[in-house]
Amino acid sequence: MRRVLILPALVLTLACGSSKLSKREAESDIKKDYPVMVAIRVPESTSAIKGSPDHARLVKMQELLIKNGWFAVFRTEEGDRERFTFKPLPQAPRDFRTAPKGTEIPAAEAQFVRSTRMEPTRDGAKISYQVRLTNPTPYFPVFQALYGAKIGDTKERHAIYRKEGRSWILQGTDEAFKKAD
Repeated sequence: MRRVLILPALVLTLACGSSKLSKREAESDIKKDYPVMVAIRVPESTSAIKGSPDHARLVKMQELLIKNGWFAVFRTEEGDRERFTFKPLPQAPRDFRTAPKGTEIPAAEAQFVRSTRMEPTRDGAKISYQVRLTNPTPYFPVFQALYGAKIGDTKERHAIYRKEGRSWILQGTDEAFKKAD
């Protein structure tokens, strides 16, 4: 008698899907969006307060881009701020991409490594996972000088899942870069 009741319950459970998100399902879903191209984002124009860490980063970016002969940089004073305008030069490499607010210089790829943690949220789950820098381009030394990153470094990222009925929907990740072509 018990076998008859267990079999329909098992069939219904398998047909409706799992009510819990597994680590393996999340990894498989997130992994589809990798590798991504890690790029140096050079703004067309931006300003920073003199003496701030943002200002120091812009000065360093200016030095590196002028040294390589890729950009002309114009600086103008605006009270306690300084405006930096970056213009790509004709001799800049062809694989630099024009972005909505500047230029993107490909530096390396980020590969999915593994998920590290699953945390339930009010209406879903938050997955923490690691990505690793791989496949540097010739422009990677500029990225390394700006951010102190090394090939092989890992960084933690996060994905948010929402439960809809018995399905789990990936809402998005905090990955700042786009799928590599």
